[in-house]
Amino acid sequence: MPKISVKAEAMPASPIRKLVPFAEAAKKRGTTVYYLNIGQPDIETPEIALNAIKNLDRKVIEYSHSAGFESYRMKLSASYIKQGLPVNTEDILVTTGGSEALIFGFMTTCNPGDEVIIPEPFYANYNGFAVTAGLNVVPVTSSIESGFALPPVEEIEKKITPKTKAIVICNPGNPTGYLYSQSELEQLRDIVKKYDLFLFADEVYREFCYDGAQPFSVMNLAGIENNVVMIDSVSKRYSMCGARIGAMVTKNKDVMAAALKFGQARLSPPTIDQIAAEAALDTPQSYFDNVVEEYVERRNIMVDGLNEIPGVFCPKPSGAFYCVASFPVDDAEKFCQWLLQDFSYNGQTVMMAPANGFYSTKGAGKKEARIAYVLNKESLRNAVQCLKKALEEYPGKTV
Repeated sequence: MPKISVKAEAMPASPIRKLVPFAEAAKKRGTTVYYLNIGQPDIETPEIALNAIKNLDRKVIEYSHSAGFESYRMKLSASYIKQGLPVNTEDILVTTGGSEALIFGFMTTCNPGDEVIIPEPFYANYNGFAVTAGLNVVPVTSSIESGFALPPVEEIEKKITPKTKAIVICNPGNPTGYLYSQSELEQLRDIVKKYDLFLFADEVYREFCYDGAQPFSVMNLAGIENNVVMIDSVSKRYSMCGARIGAMVTKNKDVMAAALKFGQARLSPPTIDQIAAEAALDTPQSYFDNVVEEYVERRNIMVDGLNEIPGVFCPKPSGAFYCVASFPVDDAEKFCQWLLQDFSYNGQTVMMAPANGFYSTKGAGKKEARIAYVLNKESLRNAVQCLKKALEEYPGKTV
């Protein structure tokens, strides 16, 4: 039988979804599973976006421009400018989700064998995107004790080699929820400028910042305008994960022209989803105010609840809707599987994502798990109670 490709063999499986068979088996046994493993919000999609689909009056679902409908790009530019981001229509390439935006960015700026530096833990699919583009991920480890702040600049500089082409960040972060400060981003700017690197910033969680924290976009970093590529998406902002619309944003005209050729090769981003995304830009601010208030309450239930459990430590995130917690267990992946396979409390259990899958460094994150606090408050309270009881029974507990 013919062999599959080396690239296919290298493509990593998703740590977010790898325990799904155990969750499905638990459900078949009649156990209620609280899915905290994946960032699928239960927040309702804005009605204005849904109505744009319901009231669609077209006789043909045609291709859009390969860069996306001009009307959407113009409206998106106006939205960015309103937020203080200097983004013009020609700086935007609409993509099939934020994932395609980063893949296009990698393939446009890097050659096979080049290296990209990423603070870890990081969104696990960055590994897959790097494999797709033939790149090597070079991790620089952040610490749960510091709440996953940006690692010291000198640690990042140590990782730079002649093959280094870019630094990649997610801000606010998935999986940690950490929000990089303007000062931290300016430190990155200085490194990028010194070594003439690209800086990719995944800013899809920009609207979700808490306790008065304000996001600072890489688009506002002076002096490296041609080095910056911002990744964006409608998925989490409008609770439209199934509408695969993202954007690659850059002032670098050469990068944009080259990325458009990749866009032309896949023809166009989805037409109907762009219509919904364009309509979503008219979502009132009250929608986001309510969503942020809801996430703050959910975060507090989850993080405060976890920190009350003996031996558990979870830094309180300032953004997104994820947290990473350290558990007093021998191995968090074994613990997560045990929760689904062997444990239930009042007919309930919890599904988390083992954090080792969000690290590139072998052995890192062994006692950590990522939690997405995307369920209603009552479910989160029940989930915390389940974890507390589980840690009283887990045979591999270390405290």
